[in-house]
Amino acid sequence: MAKTTDHLNRPVVAVTGIGVVTSLGVGKQDNWTALTAGRSGIHPLTRFPIDHMNTRIAGTVDFLASSDKGAAALTYELAETAIREALGESGLANGHFSGPLFLASPPVEMDWHDRFSLYNSAAEPAGAQRLLSVGRGLTERTIFESTQFGAIADRLADRFGTQGMPVTLSTACASGATAIQLGVEAIQRGDCERAIAVGADGSATAEALIRFSLLSALSTSNDNPTKASKPFSKDRDGFVLAEGSGALILESLESAVARGAEILGIMRGCGERADDFHRTRSKPDGSPAIAAVRAALADAGLSDRQIDYVNAHGTSTPENDKMEHLSLSTVFGERIRSIPVSSNKSMIGHTLSAAGAIEAAFSLMTMRHGVIPPTINYDNPDPAIELDVVPNVKREASVRTVLSNSFGFGGQNACLVMAREPV
Repeated sequence: MAKTTDHLNRPVVAVTGIGVVTSLGVGKQDNWTALTAGRSGIHPLTRFPIDHMNTRIAGTVDFLASSDKGAAALTYELAETAIREALGESGLANGHFSGPLFLASPPVEMDWHDRFSLYNSAAEPAGAQRLLSVGRGLTERTIFESTQFGAIADRLADRFGTQGMPVTLSTACASGATAIQLGVEAIQRGDCERAIAVGADGSATAEALIRFSLLSALSTSNDNPTKASKPFSKDRDGFVLAEGSGALILESLESAVARGAEILGIMRGCGERADDFHRTRSKPDGSPAIAAVRAALADAGLSDRQIDYVNAHGTSTPENDKMEHLSLSTVFGERIRSIPVSSNKSMIGHTLSAAGAIEAAFSLMTMRHGVIPPTINYDNPDPAIELDVVPNVKREASVRTVLSNSFGFGGQNACLVMAREPV
């Protein structure tokens, strides 16, 4: 029988349920089938007018009921859908979850339909005073509740009967991984036996598109959307904005074994480091990202020689891909050339707050199925980035351990180490 404590005498944390939604579809099976087939979910935007936009493509989720009801409503439905699938797989879908909820979600802004509601209701006086006057006269709570940062987690906690106050966090592109880290650490401290960690983001709005465009961060390869996201390629020109959700049911191995749950994987280690160099660019020497990878390996009790696969952050931006290669080659040395390093974002785009959770889910599935998803659109290799990116076609492989990277704007770096089986 496997040990139920790790090298630091902490409870081993298992994953007993996984749920996923991306532009490729709803649920683990549809996503895995598309991902391993090298299919892209990137498409032309139809949700809002795109006239005169430099970028007119995205990986939006347009097939849920809330897809046209604003970012807050869609983020909630994405999270709820992924959690429901994960709980169903875990065998804990009984209406009352005996553990806390950790939600990674985008910063909340008032959706446009709410703004128009305010504007259209206002008469006199003009400007800011007009909006204040209308706001003070509101008698219903819908707008108020939908614009509070913790409102989505509160609704999810009510829906699934989680325990304690739900935690909402937003650490840019590392958010999903950070939510998992918080859940893992809560179990390791003995605060709980199980937890829900979920990352969800339905904020592919006109404002987001414009803001990232102003930062020159987005791809403008509009003519062929499915070829737009090309991580580690020489002709990469930016990331593709996308939506999605990933949920994990985390549980102490001892608890999972005691109730006969199926073990889908083990969370071995988590590492994080901040980078204060620039609001979007990484420190030129890559030291914060390098430190995050090393911290995750140390927390896992593994050496760099014990990692079989890297699920890269791999955004397809010139800066990020170069920095990630620098960090990996520094930690792994010459061996990095022979370690498979692929990017799910080549197919699903960058799901922002949800990315770390979705990619953790795919990492667990990679180990479970013995198949590494490819990095598609790798037709023009960058000679400065010497990585085995699993180009264009999936690869069968025995993968026992995975490093999953999340390197975000604002200097948020979080890395997860996962294993197929307990030690």
